[in-house]
Amino acid sequence: MTGGGGPERRSPLVELPVEFIGSFPDPAVRLDPALPEVALIGRSNVGKSSLLNALTGRPGLARVSATPGKTAHVNVFRLPALYLIDLPGYGFARASKPVRAGYRRLVDGYLRARETLVGVVWLLDIRHQPSREDYALQELLGEAGRSVLAVFTKADKLGRQAQGVRAAELAAAIGIPEEHALLVSSTTGQGIADLGESVLAAASGGTE
Repeated sequence: MTGGGGPERRSPLVELPVEFIGSFPDPAVRLDPALPEVALIGRSNVGKSSLLNALTGRPGLARVSATPGKTAHVNVFRLPALYLIDLPGYGFARASKPVRAGYRRLVDGYLRARETLVGVVWLLDIRHQPSREDYALQELLGEAGRSVLAVFTKADKLGRQAQGVRAAELAAAIGIPEEHALLVSSTTGQGIADLGESVLAAASGGTE
């Protein structure tokens, strides 16, 4: 999807109860009950926390950390029929080598082996070209064979015409079909409803 709903449309997840289950360092953590999982991942400062808050309609659900990527944990939020998994941001320049290694172990283990993972929402800032870390994640997602929806954040920073051009450029750069890409803005609400619908479709076995 490349279109987006206006601010008058709300994510269907807003109507659902959501509960923070916890943060877990083990990518193989057992969640009870076992439900389909949709994971959100992106570079530090890509706007993931704001997006998660907008998607669920809970402004304080995801804390915005002052030091992105400081810890490598799987953050789990439960909805009635699925788990939303908030994976830590990557590409944090100030992190130590052990922290970066721990992050790689967590993300590799989760994306490659998680049997209940039904889809990945990959966040990229629409204003920037893909980084080396973005391309590394692209390779990992391909190797893991995961269903991916590319979400281009901060769309409100560009005009509508520029949004379309950049969306096509970014989708081509990361090898994602344009119909598997979505423009969003947590500020204006653009694309948030469509994203919520895609998450529910993935959890119910539909296509994104």
